Amino acid sequence: MSKVTVVLDALIDVISNVRALADSLQVFADALTEIKAIDVQAIEVKEEPVAQIPEKESKPKKEKAKTYTLEDVRGVLAEKSQNGLTAEVKGLITKYGGSKLSDIDPSQYAAIIKEAEVLGDE
Repeated sequence: MSKVTVVLDALIDVISNVRALADSLQVFADALTEIKAIDVQAIEVKEEPVAQIPEKESKPKKEKAKTYTLEDVRGVLAEKSQNGLTAEVKGLITKYGGSKLSDIDPSQYAAIIKEAEVLGDE
């Protein structure tokens, strides 16, 4: 026998084994399908209307005013200053009654941050 004949015979055997495997897998799949069908029939499904759960009336949440620290304000103003808005930052500090940031009343921090956030957007 030639080498080609040996290779072809081996290939025919492989193909035959693959077909046998496919047939076995089909039998297995069919068995699983039957088991699933039996299980579904065995389970008694009761169809009852689902009661509507009333939605909670959402109360408008009161937004807590964030309490800012000196460091928070300093960070925001430093960023604006680094972006070329040093004069505007100094103007904000002066507007709120200080010659430096630490002179400003902490109750004004939220207002300063709010104004500082829009600097440069104009």
